[in-house]
Amino acid sequence: MLRRDFLLASALTPLAAPAAGAVRGTTRRALRLAHLTDTHVMPVREGFQNPPGGLAEAIRHAQTLPDRPDLMFFGGDLIMDGLKLERDETVAQWDVWDQVLRSELKLPARFALGNHDIWGWAIRGRPGLEREKGYGKALALERLALPDRHYSFDLNGWHFVVLDSMQPDFANKHGYTASLDEAQFTWLARDLAAVPAATPICILSHIPILSACVFFDNELEATGTWVVPGAWTHIDARRLKDLFRRHPNVKVCLSGHVHLADDVTYLGVRYLCNGAVSGGWWKGDYQEFPPAYAVVDFFEDGTVERQLVPYRQR
Repeated sequence: MLRRDFLLASALTPLAAPAAGAVRGTTRRALRLAHLTDTHVMPVREGFQNPPGGLAEAIRHAQTLPDRPDLMFFGGDLIMDGLKLERDETVAQWDVWDQVLRSELKLPARFALGNHDIWGWAIRGRPGLEREKGYGKALALERLALPDRHYSFDLNGWHFVVLDSMQPDFANKHGYTASLDEAQFTWLARDLAAVPAATPICILSHIPILSACVFFDNELEATGTWVVPGAWTHIDARRLKDLFRRHPNVKVCLSGHVHLADDVTYLGVRYLCNGAVSGGWWKGDYQEFPPAYAVVDFFEDGTVERQLVPYRQR
């Protein structure tokens, strides 16, 4: 199978397994999605818990659930890191990604870009780097067979919008800030406006638009303040919140990035940050959260249910 073909083709609780098309109260489930984010795959290396094997295990686990997902969504940071590494090292990580998905992925899948999927933004001081083939997001877009860095699609009565959370910020040590550029924001506003008011909308981004767990991603309280870096959560969250207020059918936003999980509802929108397949970057748990993926059930009335699924044999 060609790579392009297969690419197109609350607290931790035990996963429930309702029958397909399950009914909850007076509403029927429209779609079940497995959200696998922050896989951070790379070649096997001493000191890490077999990233290729772990990713394969997570995919197999999700695809063999008694109530199987309709769609796999890979939420960014698919490779360990391209921001600070040379091109050949970054390509080697994408090669491992391709090998695992070619071997394991059986269900339809969609993809978002993560900050670590970007090549070269945090490499400093090499003249002409930005003119090299694949620089920035181009390499990831090519390897994922994505025609653009943001897009939308409709499935089973829901409208899904996949965003690109990362904009270059070379004054920042991370090389990026979490926000939408003006062109993307204009596109998003038009996309939301074109969706019928009765159609529920899910926003998918790598970096959270709004999150509580970002306060615990580092010991910020040790500084005597709660200043959350703009690389951790969307710095344009207020602007996005205001846009969503004009479209009450925006019901849920899914994200990753933090490797922690939370469930925040604000002004009628539910923001779900869904942990990490890699846990603590393939070195075990990250704080209270083991390596996991999320199963999200979307219902016809615009509500969702989310369960985090620890998949590794412990």
